[in-house]
Amino acid sequence: MFELNIKNLIGLLGMIILVSSWIPQTFETIKSKKCPLNINFILLYTFSSLLLTIYSLLIKDLVFLILNFLAFLQSFINLYIKLFYEKLKKEN
Repeated sequence: MFELNIKNLIGLLGMIILVSSWIPQTFETIKSKKCPLNINFILLYTFSSLLLTIYSLLIKDLVFLILNFLAFLQSFINLYIKLFYEKLKKEN
């Protein structure tokens, strides 16, 4: 069960700030259909976030699970646009 104490509050605050850092980039990527980020960075970040999401499930850490899933989701959106949408746009 999730208990709100100082340790979890610090974790929640860190989660909110870290996930929030991806929001402007993800919105800009969706809006412009272009992702200016380095492909190697996005691949590494997406893969590591996915692994940490799985790890969070295994250790049953809710804060870590939410953080890593949201980080994975936002980085995956950027990766998808970088790999597929930009490629389709170049072909047309």
